[in-house]
Amino acid sequence: MTATAEGAAILDRTAFYPGGAGGGQPHDLGTLRAEGRTWSVVKVEKRGADVLHHLDGDAPPRRGDGRARALDWERRYRLMRTHTAMHVLCGVIWREFGAQVTGGQMYPDRARMDFELEDLSPERVRLIEERANAAIAAGAPVTVRLLPREEAFQIPDLIRTKINLLPAGIAEVRVVGVGDLDTQADGGTHVADAREVGGIRVVGTRSKGRINKRLEVERAIVGGGA
Repeated sequence: MTATAEGAAILDRTAFYPGGAGGGQPHDLGTLRAEGRTWSVVKVEKRGADVLHHLDGDAPPRRGDGRARALDWERRYRLMRTHTAMHVLCGVIWREFGAQVTGGQMYPDRARMDFELEDLSPERVRLIEERANAAIAAGAPVTVRLLPREEAFQIPDLIRTKINLLPAGIAEVRVVGVGDLDTQADGGTHVADAREVGGIRVVGTRSKGRINKRLEVERAIVGGGA
């Protein structure tokens, strides 16, 4: 551990994903061990160049301690699968309807996404679910590239959100692709191939305005997926 701030541990390096780092993915959880004690990591956030690991308990480890850390990998992997599922969903809806994302929230095995759509009829919902699951079953490699900002913005439709959330000061853009279905600027974690998602099921829809419709989605076992 290199420092503490507001009762949080700052480590020389970390595998913990901080909330708010891009992609709408929640922060990781896990444990930190030092001085014969174990702390639960209850929140992780990025502040400037530092990643703060907020711990339960009153006193964090002393500087120089806390090298043993364990990520809650099962939860992280579930989030990775859900995050990739959301990119597949975005790709299908963009390809079929050209609709941008207006909002979203992700959990380990479910998510909701809002799209700039006037109509989300049962027929459209079935089409979206079927084509998303077909893309997942077919598989597609998930790629990550770090590109200079100017080069990244040469990619058509790189920003799929209605509002560009990419800060102007970022000189290097992380670009995530799911085969030829979806390519977006994104800061989150993903699986290596779309097949790892398993499948999705649309469990609800909601109108959030005349041109704003919500899809509520769960990951599901489809066609024998795990």
